[in-house]
This record gives sequence, C-alpha cells and structure tokens, in this order.
Amino acid sequence: MGQLVHSLPEGEQVWGVTLLADEIYLLRWKERDQVEVYDVITYRLQRRLTVPGARVISDMTSCEHNRCVYIGNSYVDCVHRLDVQGAVTQWAVNDSSRGLSVNAAHNVLVTCDVVGKIKEFSSHGDLLRELTLPDDVIRPWHAIQTRSGQFIVCHGGVDDPVRRVCMISADGCHIVHSHGGQRGSDTDQYDGPLHLAVDDNEFVFVADSDNRRVTLLSPTLEYVRQVVSRDQLKGKPRSLYLDTRQRLLYVAGNELGKGEWRGGHVAVFSV
Repeated sequence: MGQLVHSLPEGEQVWGVTLLADEIYLLRWKERDQVEVYDVITYRLQRRLTVPGARVISDMTSCEHNRCVYIGNSYVDCVHRLDVQGAVTQWAVNDSSRGLSVNAAHNVLVTCDVVGKIKEFSSHGDLLRELTLPDDVIRPWHAIQTRSGQFIVCHGGVDDPVRRVCMISADGCHIVHSHGGQRGSDTDQYDGPLHLAVDDNEFVFVADSDNRRVTLLSPTLEYVRQVVSRDQLKGKPRSLYLDTRQRLLYVAGNELGKGEWRGGHVAVFSV
C-alpha cells in the first residue's frame, strides 16, 4: 500500500496534475489562475498562471523534451500549450476530448470519448494520425501508449454497462488484454476508471473514481494490489501522475457535496 507523503492545499476543483522542470503543475477549474505551480521539494506555491479561454478543462499532461504543459479544453474542443516561460498557444481537436498523454515520440495523445478515437498531435498541433478504437471500447477516458506501441485505455461512463482497462493493439483495432467488466467494487471490477499512469516496467496505475481507490495492474493487466485505498483518500480520484524517478504517485481528486464538486486536492504517495 502506498504511504502518504504530503497533501497540497485544498481549493477549487482539480482536473489535472503533472510535473515539469522540478515543479508541480496543478490544474483547477476556474476562470483565472487555473494553473498553480508548486516547488517539488518544499511543496510551496511559486506562482499562478492564467490560460485564456480555458473554461471547461478536462486534463493536463507535460513534456520534458518540449518543456511545456498541455491542457485539454472540452468546451471548445482544443488543447492549450503552456511553455515554461508562460507563453500560451492552442490548437483544435475537432472532437470532444478527455484524457491527454505524451508518448515516446514526444507527441500528444488526445482521447476523444464520444467518437471513440485517439488522436495524435505534434507538440504544436499538427494532426499526425487518428485511431478508431474497437466498438466495445465505449466512452474512453484516457489512453497511454507503451514503449511497444500498444495503448492502455480506460473506458466506461455512468450509463455504460462495461467499465474496463484495456490494452489495445498498436493499430487501434484489437483488444489484446483487458481487466474489469460489469460495474462493481470487487478487485476485478471498476466504478469509474478515469485516469491512468504507467511506470518504467509497464505496470499500470488506475484511478477508480467512484470506488475511491487506485489499483495496480501488471503489464498484461492482471490485478496486483490496491495501491491507494478509500481510507487514504479524501474524495474521488480524478487524475494521476507518476514520478518514476522518485516513485511518487500524485493523486488529484475532488469531494462531492450538496450536488456540486468542491474540495479539490492533491495527495502524494510513496509507491
């Protein structure tokens, strides 16, 4: 089980967390100062950044190679690119977008939930390819590409009967392995698999939102153990970031109270 190391201050809803250049970037859902930047050692707030037009945000990821952060905007279906100097640009996705990740080629993968696609873009927004996922991968939330070229995808929304984590072939056509099925809370079930992280050995961390836990799967998607339990989390996990060098897992989540999300926070676990 992961050990809690630190918790960042609570505030507005949190929709993403990532690391870049020894700083923690935290994405909150508000009109201004959406990005909070913390020191990775002291966890002290360094500055706040505003991304113009980022009204309804969906996810955040980063790229050390290109020294920038990417933010998904599901209101106008675009991606914002924020570099370490603070310059902001954006490009259109042209489909409803959810999860973001960066692959080994330093390109951005955008998971499009409604159409069931993964779109790959260059760092400056050139569309490189589109992959249509198998028909039974309904409402994909997040995708990560492994070094072998395959994709780990979590899928299944509130009204969907199947909620799983799948390994998809490099061409996007076939399910190679899967874990999950009908909605539930057993070790082989999920109730809202929203976000993923993959370590250097290709073990998979899954944010299981409505079960309020983080599950660890083997490289072939077999259950290993629960990494973070309900008792260790305050609210529902929404987003993950794994610092593979320090073996620290950042878990971003929110509390639901009186019909609205609030109490956004990030907990850091040693794994």
